[in-house]
Amino acid sequence: MAELSVLEGLVHAQDQGLASGVPSVCSAHPMVLQAAFEQALEDGGTVLVESTSNQVNQEGGYTGIRPAEFAAFVQSMAKEAAFPPDRMILGGDHLGPHPWKAQSAAVAMARAAEMVRHYVAAGYAKIHLDASMACADDPPGPLADTVAAERTAELAAAAEAALAERPPGTPLPAYVVGTEVPPPGGQQGEHEGPAVTKVEDAERTLDLVHEAFRRRGLDRGWGRVLSLVVQPGVEFGDEAVFRYRPGAAAALSRVAKARGIVFEAHSTDYQEESALRALVADRFAVLKVGPELTFALREALFALEEIERELRGPAAPELSGVGRALDEAMRRDPRHWKPYYDADEEKARLQRRYSLSDRCRYYWPCPEVQDAVGRLLASLEGRSLPRGLVRQYLPDGVAVADQGGAGLPARLVRNHVRRVLARYSRACGTTVVSPDPGLPLI
Repeated sequence: MAELSVLEGLVHAQDQGLASGVPSVCSAHPMVLQAAFEQALEDGGTVLVESTSNQVNQEGGYTGIRPAEFAAFVQSMAKEAAFPPDRMILGGDHLGPHPWKAQSAAVAMARAAEMVRHYVAAGYAKIHLDASMACADDPPGPLADTVAAERTAELAAAAEAALAERPPGTPLPAYVVGTEVPPPGGQQGEHEGPAVTKVEDAERTLDLVHEAFRRRGLDRGWGRVLSLVVQPGVEFGDEAVFRYRPGAAAALSRVAKARGIVFEAHSTDYQEESALRALVADRFAVLKVGPELTFALREALFALEEIERELRGPAAPELSGVGRALDEAMRRDPRHWKPYYDADEEKARLQRRYSLSDRCRYYWPCPEVQDAVGRLLASLEGRSLPRGLVRQYLPDGVAVADQGGAGLPARLVRNHVRRVLARYSRACGTTVVSPDPGLPLI
């Protein structure tokens, strides 16, 4: 596992005036993680993989995986990719009472503390403590910042108590505090994007959490608080992407520098490279990306399905049916998308497939969807893929297809995902060679 110095190094580099950052891969999909390790091997970067509190917890989360199991899974993938273990970091995101917020605060916080202990004991090196959400018996409205700070310190105490359970040689974890949802400044108009966190709110959060740590005797733990989550004004929805405007967050950057910390930027998916570079330059040294990665995965698989259709012809028997299997799984279990998508069925059908929120990412683990993906990759394995056909549906994969060889269909998928990761690597200051920098002529 990577040492804490990797994260501390971001703060040091930023203090020296260097625009240095790290992409945070928020996905558990094996092909996405394979792409991340391949890209980092090529550009010499660090792989930071994060799981969330509702995705992975001591009760299994919606993935059915516990923190130690997720850690073992990611580590096994790193080993298979021959990726150096000292360049791999595991992070826990939004660790707090969110999965149990429908229960009383006492019950939810007890379960959250147990979850944090599991994460720390599993060797996670980056722990985001987030107790900002109200529980069932809290007063209506947003949770008071004083209460959130005290609960954050309660979670930190649970984390510190679990340090002795970590694997031998594992460095002490770095802590991240704060949250960007809801934005402290409140939501602006629909077309203006989210409000940037106010300077006074960022400073108050740090002061309140620091004092709560101090009251619990957690000074050593506070010394490892390296990052604060704030809202820099970036967000995305089903169709909209709110771009980063550097001037709007300039004052926040000065706060981070004065406090000797860096910021985390969540929901940076679909930001242009220039915007990502500007974020890193403004001390947003951790750039979270998740749905865009699985969106790219879905794009590539749907493109391969079109290639399969062309190769086999209109009179061919039934094809692999990835798109159909995915939509059937989503309609059979609508809990992950129905509350978020349009009530009109035709609009919802398109959103299920093409929404930038990419809520179909929850359904790739379904057995019938995995079977369809397996059939698709197997049907194209070993086949000659005409250059023009690849260019039609996966123009960024022409050079990869030219190489041929075993595992070509899966490599085409990973290559498409890697183009997203390469953009983040460049923005974070890592020298990178794009998997396919241009579109070759036929």
